[in-house]
Amino acid sequence: MIKIGIVGGTGYTGVELLRLLAAHPEVELSLITSRSEAGLPVAEMFPNLRGHVDLAFSAPDEAALAACDLVFFATPNGVAMQSVPALLAAGVRVIDLAADFRLKDTGEWAQWYGQPHACPDVLAEAVYGLPEVNREVIRGARLIANPGCYPTAVQLGLLPLLEQGHIVPGRIIADCKSGVSGAGRKASVATLLCETSESFKAYAVPGHRHWPEILQGLNAVAGGVGLTFVPHLVPMLRGIHATLYATLTDTGVDLQTLFERRYADEPFVDVLPAGSHPETRSVKGANTCRIAVHRPQDGDTVVVLSVIDNLVKGAAGQAVQNMNIMFGLPEQTGLEGIALVP
Repeated sequence: MIKIGIVGGTGYTGVELLRLLAAHPEVELSLITSRSEAGLPVAEMFPNLRGHVDLAFSAPDEAALAACDLVFFATPNGVAMQSVPALLAAGVRVIDLAADFRLKDTGEWAQWYGQPHACPDVLAEAVYGLPEVNREVIRGARLIANPGCYPTAVQLGLLPLLEQGHIVPGRIIADCKSGVSGAGRKASVATLLCETSESFKAYAVPGHRHWPEILQGLNAVAGGVGLTFVPHLVPMLRGIHATLYATLTDTGVDLQTLFERRYADEPFVDVLPAGSHPETRSVKGANTCRIAVHRPQDGDTVVVLSVIDNLVKGAAGQAVQNMNIMFGLPEQTGLEGIALVP
């Protein structure tokens, strides 16, 4: 059994991680930390976990965390990097679900996250945890930077085209929509029911923190990527829909076959039949990315539709997928759940 510690289990990502790990056959949940809720039974805060998680939240304890095989950080940006070096020195593996180890450039990280990076030497060894790209490196990693939700949907939608050089890399548009849970569980006027219900808006158009992460990943595949990324908030709880536009370099390419072949062996990427339009509800609660590819009016513009659950394939589910790879388990272990409809 893999002895697991979770730092910061009170947010939406944290409870989703608990939901998945509680049903994982190879996991022993050892501790879940929260300074503000220490002593409170987890199932009292999250009644859906009654009968599945018997732990109470505890104050962070370095010795207890150091006794784990793997520690997940489901904390705000800037928290994990304070503790990770000591955990790695103690032989503990780490998966960070926040952004502390996603960007390789420390100056860029400081620019987007408003603070200097605490451990640039450790940052250098962190592996970006997108299994469909870095599976072999993930197997031997000590530290995984779990990708963001928007970056997961966007990169999976564009990879086949960029890898084969079928699009102009400098002219990519990612028009993306997210459910409200993507903003986290903290109290905020902007995410109140009366503010989000029956409304729809773009945000962070001048610049979003996920833009450099997406750009870093795409440039690793094909240099010279130019990306316009516009996120939107939609009145739903879960889900991300990425509509991706690019200009084809060869209008004769069989796009459907390209995508089907690229993801034929990927357990969590589902390429839909030609002409399909994936819905966010089709991935609700599942660790699946569903993709459809179109060429409107048979022109030189390709449109890729990519949907995920932002809390699962966009966060906790992908983290468990990475854990399975790191510990040599079948990749689907604990992630076989079928999406919820309605």
